[in-house]
Amino acid sequence: MSDFLLGEGASLKNDLLSGLTVALALVPEAVAFAFVAGVEPLVGLYAAFLVGFITGVLGGRPGMISGATGALAVVMVSLVALHGVEYLFITVVLMGLLQILAGVLRLGKFIRMVPYPVMLGFVNGLAIVIFLAQLSQFGVPGEPGWLHGTFMQGSILDVAWLQGRELYSLLGLVFLTMLIIHLLPRFTQAVPSSLVAIVVVSGLVLVLDIDTKIVGDVASIEGGLPSFHIPAVPFTVDTLLIIFPYAIILAAIGLIESLLTMRLIDELTESRGRGNKECIGQGVANTVTGFFGGMGGCAMIGQSMINVNSGGRGRLSSISAAGFLLLFILVGSQLIEQIPLAALIGVMFIVVVGTFEWSSFRIIRKVPGTDALILVVVSAVTVATDLAVAVVVGVIISALVFAWEHAKHIRIEAREDHNGSTVYAVTGPLFFGSVTSFLTRFDPRADNDDVIIDFARSRVADHSGLEAIDTLADRYLAAGKTLHLVHLSDECRRLLKRAGNLVEVNVIEDPKYFVAEDSLA
Repeated sequence: MSDFLLGEGASLKNDLLSGLTVALALVPEAVAFAFVAGVEPLVGLYAAFLVGFITGVLGGRPGMISGATGALAVVMVSLVALHGVEYLFITVVLMGLLQILAGVLRLGKFIRMVPYPVMLGFVNGLAIVIFLAQLSQFGVPGEPGWLHGTFMQGSILDVAWLQGRELYSLLGLVFLTMLIIHLLPRFTQAVPSSLVAIVVVSGLVLVLDIDTKIVGDVASIEGGLPSFHIPAVPFTVDTLLIIFPYAIILAAIGLIESLLTMRLIDELTESRGRGNKECIGQGVANTVTGFFGGMGGCAMIGQSMINVNSGGRGRLSSISAAGFLLLFILVGSQLIEQIPLAALIGVMFIVVVGTFEWSSFRIIRKVPGTDALILVVVSAVTVATDLAVAVVVGVIISALVFAWEHAKHIRIEAREDHNGSTVYAVTGPLFFGSVTSFLTRFDPRADNDDVIIDFARSRVADHSGLEAIDTLADRYLAAGKTLHLVHLSDECRRLLKRAGNLVEVNVIEDPKYFVAEDSLA
């Protein structure tokens, strides 16, 4: 059990402390995302608990934190506004079932194919969407917005702005919240700065009797344990036609954000998550959450980064974060209702600042034009439509660019070294599009008895590349030649079925990368 909860590189102390830190930071975010989705705060808190706990147990990436997220909330808001919260619950159930199906069909491996510019665009677009979703809090509900009568009427920017003292008070409290969150870590990191900011701002509002909205003005979060509840909707074809498009979009966004977050944590921790298992874990979590009055969720980039940076590595960190959050719900509801909305807005603005990849402005002129185009397009499509469409568009553009420049083109240079061995230096990616050209460049019968194939300037991308290496090894062995494969990653060596024992290991020089392969996904 301890091996399951902690795993390699994790400790009980670090996982529990990081779980507590994450739980404290989760409360305001879950409440804020609930407001974005147009549901009661308790719906967001239940989702954070249930999704976080179940994915912590069943997910494929130990140490990753899941819960209610802004990317899903901005899609849910229209469903809730048009059909009500009960339709949201049944949609979350269907969303979960679709995610389970994706895991069963072993689709998780394809996240390894998402290019880095697409990831940057996805992160930047998500940050912009979360920022824009906060603007409604600065407006008067039900009043015509400042873009009334234009083509942007009814858009997220069409807000009837607050005026006078009410606006200035809100802006001042938001700025104070952000300032505390930004400055406090310079002095101490013993407690989460977001929690301190919320406590300070809440106390200031109470002591000075500042007239501003609090969570309790919007909805009550008083409640106990989440209870089983079959969504009160007619189980008809018409209902399915309403919820299915939303379920597809939510399932896609949830999996894409979760798997991209998993990939980021993989790189940070130099370990590997299991994409297909994560799909199933996310699916089970959302299916259960829909029956227990939660809004559903997926992996959270910000909270996962907090967990990893706080030392959380094992499943216990995710499970304990969910457990601590439940305790907050059961015994701290009255306190949470006193939180000013301005504090939550400030927390979300900090999330936006931390999520947005500001370095993209610095590197955009240094990277190839196609990469810059992909980054901008993915960000824009994320804001204009949704995350799933944006990532698909980005991957398609990247694939077209890649196919234009590299597909079926792989360079192999042959020479003879001082030992009389034939040395082949491979340059370019080895994947399904280049394996045919790769195999035609070798002549086992004409080569010397000792042959070295150097992959230092190449990368094996998928199963087709592995099969090509195995096929080549068979040809050389059949010709009675000694074959040496050098500068392949450890993962390649383990995945090769017949040529694995021919790989010469050099810990210092061998590259480290992952392969899109079902057996490890």
